[in-house]
Formats: sequence, structure tokens, C-alpha cells
Amino acid sequence: MAGAIAGAALQLQQPALWSEAVYAALVTAALACGLAWRVRWRLRPVGRRGLAALLLIGLAFGAGLTGWRAAVFAAQALDPALEGRDLQVNGVVAQMPQRDEGGTRFRFDVESARSLEPAGGAVQLPPRLALGWYAEGTGLWTRATPAADAAPLRRPEPLHAGERWQLTVRLKAPHGNLNPKGFDQELQLWEQGVQATGYVRAGAQDAAPARLGDTWRHPVERAREAVRDAAFARIADRRTAGVIAALVTGDQSAIDRVDWDIYRATGVAHLVSISGLHITMFAWLAALAVGWLWRRSTRLMLRWPAQQAALVGGVALAGLYALFSGWGVPSQRTVLMLATVALLRIAGRRWPWPCVWLLACAVVVIADPWALMQAGFWLSFVAVAALFATDAGVDGEQAKGWRARLYRLAREQAVVTLALAPLTLLLFQQVSVVGLLANALAIPWVTLVLTPLAMLGAVAPPLWDLAAWAVRALSWWLEWLAAMPLATVSLPAPPLWAAAGGVLGGVLLAMRLPWSARLLGVPLLLPVLLWQVPRPPAGEFDLLAADVGQGNAVLVRTATHSLLYDAGPRYSLDSDAGQRVLVPLLRALGERLDTVVLSHRDSDHTGGAPAVLAMQPQAALLSSIEAAHPLQALRPARRCLAGQRWRWDGVDFELLHPVEADYARVAAKPNSVSCVLRIGNGRASVLLAGDIERAQEEALAARAAEGALQADLLLVPHHGSKTSSSPALLDAVRPRLALVQAGYRNRFGHPAPPVREAYAARGTTVIDSPHCGAARWSSRQPQAVGCERASQPRYWHHRVP
Repeated sequence: MAGAIAGAALQLQQPALWSEAVYAALVTAALACGLAWRVRWRLRPVGRRGLAALLLIGLAFGAGLTGWRAAVFAAQALDPALEGRDLQVNGVVAQMPQRDEGGTRFRFDVESARSLEPAGGAVQLPPRLALGWYAEGTGLWTRATPAADAAPLRRPEPLHAGERWQLTVRLKAPHGNLNPKGFDQELQLWEQGVQATGYVRAGAQDAAPARLGDTWRHPVERAREAVRDAAFARIADRRTAGVIAALVTGDQSAIDRVDWDIYRATGVAHLVSISGLHITMFAWLAALAVGWLWRRSTRLMLRWPAQQAALVGGVALAGLYALFSGWGVPSQRTVLMLATVALLRIAGRRWPWPCVWLLACAVVVIADPWALMQAGFWLSFVAVAALFATDAGVDGEQAKGWRARLYRLAREQAVVTLALAPLTLLLFQQVSVVGLLANALAIPWVTLVLTPLAMLGAVAPPLWDLAAWAVRALSWWLEWLAAMPLATVSLPAPPLWAAAGGVLGGVLLAMRLPWSARLLGVPLLLPVLLWQVPRPPAGEFDLLAADVGQGNAVLVRTATHSLLYDAGPRYSLDSDAGQRVLVPLLRALGERLDTVVLSHRDSDHTGGAPAVLAMQPQAALLSSIEAAHPLQALRPARRCLAGQRWRWDGVDFELLHPVEADYARVAAKPNSVSCVLRIGNGRASVLLAGDIERAQEEALAARAAEGALQADLLLVPHHGSKTSSSPALLDAVRPRLALVQAGYRNRFGHPAPPVREAYAARGTTVIDSPHCGAARWSSRQPQAVGCERASQPRYWHHRVP
């Protein structure tokens, strides 16, 4: 069991896959050796050699099976030649669509496809696509016709799971932002079986999307969609309806972003999504009901013991509930764990808890090896191990009365909170201080009141009105706790060794030992609590260009100060680079910003600013945004002007643009007043140029003294647009490195080929976000850039041609 888990974990570290034949040979060899091992050791005690051989066999089996599955799946990837081409696809909507003001997102199972180019024909696509059908005016759509054509887009039509459609689409390989300690969207899509993403072409010159009829496929998804839509139709308050829909159908996207922030701050996020707790609770209640009904029948009792029937019935009904709730990865894990434990009990196996725990882990990993890369896997299994190790369930097992049960529940929650705090800091860099108090009321309220009402409301809709009242009561309690000072504690992400030691320290403190022994866990917790991310020495500075897609966001750090230049784009009406990328990144690095510079008003530079400013209340704002801009209400901005300068820890910061006269032209084009910042220490320098264009570049070069603009690294103006990177600027800056922050296959074509050629002609190395991910640069090594995609490559990561 341990060998299979370790083998899968080792295979997940591979930067590239081997061939299917190699993995198949590894699995075959492991099975043959396992059979030989059983014949040899069946009638004799297993010694060290036998255990070592068994471990190696499990290692080979786990690695081979995981690799073979990955290689088979990777063979179905989208042909790069089909990216960006107009394709007509026929297929079936595979999951209930996600609708919002920006449009509709859905999964689409492909039945047939053909190219719409003159010489095109049938093409082979991955079996499942992730598509968006976006509305005009949201900033999420892409025109099917040139920008000068004012023909409107077709509004998204109602889609339902199980329907067959013919669509014109444009596709690309799954490509997500890759940042230190950040969310790996490419891994998520891999786990979901998606190997291409894209959007529906809905312009006036495109063939209209056509509904071809209903199918019998995906009936569960159709039922989930009907229940979710009924909840929203019944309950007027969309925030309340979203929580109820999430509890019944597992649609976590229905929960409002504000509510998610409250749930995370109070440590109850696991209660409002279909998690292991919900599935386990449902299995327990189902087992009680099945056992009670079974005992009512003498004939059934004679055929099969009620206890075993209850186990099987509870797991089976929990599996159906998990299926209806979307069959998410946490639900799959829980059902497999429950089934494993139930089979052991039915078989009469009384294994020690470490063996049961290890077997459940092995079953989950064999079924889904990539679960090892998910935070939920480690949180759930570490929590169970901590409860077993501390015997948290012993008190009250035989004791009677509500006091004993209350003490048992309180101790279990305290053990889990203490043991998971270091792991939570490693995974999320944040832990809720009020979590124990919040869960003390939220767990019984959600488990015994809210969830039953929400589920029964699918049969008797008036019960949803009571469920809505229960949601509002819970929200009042949680909002009050979240507003408390120091409701959450954020610490820099500790290294893996420190987090592992912290978990052991937390478990040791919770174990039933003398306090003299328990206190030995305190030193194990200290590395987690005291860890600080290394900073540059005095006189040096470093730079981290975050991977935010089509937009700018650059973190600059000196020995004791930090500056953020731009805050990335807004992705949708409820998602932006601040919330998705920058806030987690700053939290993981333990950053306390001194200044936020927003070069100009465009949304690809200011989209994430509200989230960043809310997280960093002490940061000063320096920008060229106008006085009436909405961000001024969040944080009054000081206008940036050429000549402003300051010095941090021996590093000089100077604004070179705009001058006062440029602000008279801001109404014509905000790019013209982009704040241009030069940073240097006398040995290395960086120029952050915003979105200035040729006219501003030439004026900047004309104003500057000889060599005043020279820089080792240049943040390429306007993401590499043809309107920027003029010869005058490039000859004045003479950069060794040019950094382009742009989205993969962005609709603007950044960086433009002529711009790349201009840099190449001057011997400048161009690094772009799609190839590099987040980029690191240091004044101590000004000739080198470290790329996140190169530092820890994995085979599921997209490699841009």
C-alpha cells in the first residue's frame, strides 16, 4: 500500500511522460513480481527482505499505472495546428452550465468536428471541451469580425445538460497562470478530463449555433440543473439561493464571492461545499435508516445481518448523493474511503487504525493519483490520522449523557484545528483564529438544520424558505465573527519540512500524554510560526513579474520595503487578478506593501487593485488615474509626475513619465500618461514602462540624458504592441532582457512579430509570460531570469510551441 502511494507520488514529479509501452511494461513486471512474492512468502514469515521486495513492487505498480493512464490521456491532446482556427463541432452539453452576467460556461462532449477553412475537412478533437459563450460588453467576449465592424454578437442562448448542439468554436490548449504557491489550473483541467478550452463564435458572419435536440445522456446533470434553477427561482435573494444550491447540487460557483471570503475567514468553507463531512454525515444517517428498516423484516434479518446491510446501504446511498452533487474529487475520495472501511468490517478484518488509514489512502490514490496534488486530500487524511492518533473518539464512546458527547465533539474539533493549522498555512498561508468558535455552532447548524432543509426542499419547495432563514442566521453569526480583530492570521508559506514538523507538533500537543511530553511539540511548531521568506540584502533588489495573463503586475522588493507596479486584469464580472493571483502571492511571501503604483487606468493594469488595496490597507497609492476614478474612493491616489524619486535600502526609485503637460491629453488616450518607473542601485537597473507608445517613448528618450535610461531589464511597453518599442526607446535603454506580460494566444497578438524582431536585432532576450509563467529577476544576477514553468515542470503543464 505504501509502495503504491509512493510510486504514484514519484510519477507525479515527472517533467515529461515516457511512452505507454514503458509504463505498461512496468505494471506487468510489478504484477509478475507480486505473484512470485506471494508464492515465495505465503507460508513463511515476512522478514525485512520480503517487506523491501513488497515495497519495490508497490512502487513500480503505482508509478507504472499512474504513468500509463497519463500517457493514454495525453495522447488525446488538441493538435496545436487546430488552435485558433474556426471549427464546427457537434456534441452534447456534458454538465449543467454555469451562467452569469458575462455569459455561459459549460463542458461539451465532442461527437464530430470539422474545419471551416476552405480546404478543411473532418478533424480529431479531444473528447471533452471547456467552452464559454460570452455576452457582448462584458470584456470577456472576442469579436468574430474586425473591431471596425459594429455588427453585434448573438446573445448566449439557454443551454441545458444532455442537449445536442452544433457550434462554431475556436479552441486552444489548456493554459493557466503559473505562479509561486499559486493555483494550478492546468492540473485542475487535467483532472476534469479537459484537454482544450475555447469560446463559441457568435458573430454576425458566423453560422448560428443550432440546437439539434435532446439526448438521454447525462440525466443526473439535467436533474441537478433543474434543482439548482428551482432554488434560484424560489428564493429571491441570490446570495442565499446560491448557498442552498451549493449544498444540494454541489455547484460551488453559485456561492457569492463575498460569502466565500467570510467562510474562509471563519474556517467553515468545508461546510458549505459538498465535502467529506457532508458525504460521511449522509452515509451515517442513511446507514441508520437502512438498519432500522432492515430490522423491521424477519426475512431480511435471516438473510443478512442488519449491521452489514446498514453499512452497504449507507455507502451506496452516499454514493448516489455524491453522484447527484456533481461527483467532485472530494466526494469521490470520501465514497472510496467509506467503501474501503465498510468492506473491511464486513469481511471481519480488525486491522490497526494505521493499516486501515493506509489502505484507504492507497485505494483513493490508485483510483485518482492526481488527488495527491490536491489540498483537500491532505487536509482530510491528516485530520482523520490526527483523530486516530490522539484517540479523540474514545471519550464518550461508552459514556452517556449530553455532557460527554459535547466534550467529545469539542475535543475532536480542537484536535483537528490544532493539527491542521500548520498544514493550512502551507497550503493557504492563512488560518482562522475564530474557526473553533465558528465551527462549534456552524457544524451542528449546517449538519442538522440547514442541509436537511435544503435537501428536502428539492421534494417540498416550501422548506427552502426555512432553509433560507437558516442561511441568513448562519451568515449573521459568521459575519460577526469575521469582523472581529485578528479573525484570521496570515503567515508566509513555510517550506514542506517545516509544515510536516508543525503537523507532528500539533498532534503531539493533542495526544493523551503528560504535559511534559506534550510540550515537546512546541519546538516543532516554531519553524511554521517564525518562518520568513528571504529578502534581498541591503543595496540590492529583486523583481517578480506575476503571471496574470493579459496585463501587468510586478512586485519589487528591497531589504525592508516592497512595491507593486500594476495589479493585473479583471477576468470576469466576479474575478480578477488581485483576488486570484496577487492576494495569495503576497500572502505566501508575507509581503507588506509600502506603495502600489498603477501606471494608468486601463483595466488590464487596475483590475486587481481593489482586492490588493483591501488586503494592504497601509500601502500608499501612486497613479495617473483621474480624480473621478472609482479607485480614488478606496484609496486617494497621489499623481505620478516625472522627477519624483525616493530611496529604499540603498536602491533608487525614480518616475520618468508623465510630465504635467501630458495630463492634458489623458482624455484622448490613457496610455499617454502611463507612469514609467526606473529602479537601480548603480550596478543593475530596471525600467517599468507601462503602456506608453511611440510618441511618449520618443519624448522620453529626448528628455533623458545620455545613459540615463539604460537598464538591464525592460518591462516591454504596451505588452509588445506594434504601437510601442520604438527604435528611439530601445537604443536609449539597450536592455539585456525584455519582459512581456501577455496572455497566451491573446486577441491582440501581443507581442507582435515586428517587436520581437526589433529586440532580437539588438541582441535582447525576450521573455514572455506564456513561455515563462511568473518571472524572477535579481540585481545580484542581472543577466538571468528564472521562470516558474522551468523551475518545477510537470507533464500536465502546457508547453507553448
